[in-house]
Amino acid sequence: MRVLRHRLQMDGNAVPFAQSPNVGGVLEPKYLVIHFTAGSSAQGSINWLRNRAARASAHLVIARNGEVTQLVPFNRVAWHAGASEWEGLRGMNRHSIGIELDNGGRLERKGNRWCSWFSAVYPEEEVMLASHRHETEACGWHVYTSEQLEMTMEVCQVIIGKYGLHGIAGHDEIAPGRKSDPGPAFPMANFRARLFGRAEDDFPVFRTRTALNIRTGAGIEYERLPDSPLQPDTRVEVLEEGDVWRFVNVLNMDPHHGEIQGWVHGKYLERVE
Repeated sequence: MRVLRHRLQMDGNAVPFAQSPNVGGVLEPKYLVIHFTAGSSAQGSINWLRNRAARASAHLVIARNGEVTQLVPFNRVAWHAGASEWEGLRGMNRHSIGIELDNGGRLERKGNRWCSWFSAVYPEEEVMLASHRHETEACGWHVYTSEQLEMTMEVCQVIIGKYGLHGIAGHDEIAPGRKSDPGPAFPMANFRARLFGRAEDDFPVFRTRTALNIRTGAGIEYERLPDSPLQPDTRVEVLEEGDVWRFVNVLNMDPHHGEIQGWVHGKYLERVE
C-alpha cells in the first residue's frame, strides 16, 4: 500500500475513487481524524457524502469488510470536522485527513433489541455497552470489525508515513460535546500507541490492587460499566483526578474490544514504577 499523487493505492492500483463535490482548497495535513458514519452501509454513506446537499465529505470511507473508497484527494480539504479545535489549531478541516468508518454508531435499547437512529436492528454480539468519555450514562455502541480496524491501522500507517502527520484524534475529541464519534468502541488509545509510539507513562500508570468496579461517574451512585469488576493487577492510566475518584483508561485489553474508560476509587490503585 502506498500514496501516489495524493491517492491511496493497493497492490499497484488506486483504490476505488468516488469524487465528492464537497471540497475546499489545498490541504497540508497535520493530523488524522477518525469518524463513524452512523449509517446503514458504506455505500449509503458514500452516496450521501457525494451529494452536494450533504455539505459534508471525507477523504476515505472504510467498509466493515475492510474495503476502502476514496472521495477526496489527500491534498484537498474535505468537510468532515465542522467547528473543531485540536492542539491549538481551529477549524480542523484545514489541518486534517478525515476517515469515516462504516458503523451504526450509538444504539438504543428498545425492548430486547438494539436499534439505531435509522431503525436498523443489531444482534447482541455486535453491540458494546459503555459510557462515552464525555457522558455518565452507559448506552449501546456498534462494534467495529477486526477487518475494518486492521485496514484502518494499515491505511493510517501509510498516510502518516507519506505526510509526516503529528497525531490522530477522534471527532469527539476535536468537537467535544457536539460529536460522539468514533465512540468508545473504537480503540483510540491502542491506535495512538501503535502509530506514534506513545509511552504508557505519558499519563500516570497504576494497577488495581483488587477486583475493582469501574463506573460511569465519580461515585457509587453511578452505574457500573459492563466490564466491572476490573480484575486484580489490571493496568490503567489516570486521565483525570478528583478528590477520591480517578477517571481511567484501561490498558491491558484486547485492542479489538474498544476502549474502556470510566471512574474508579483511587484507594484501590497502586502506582506502577
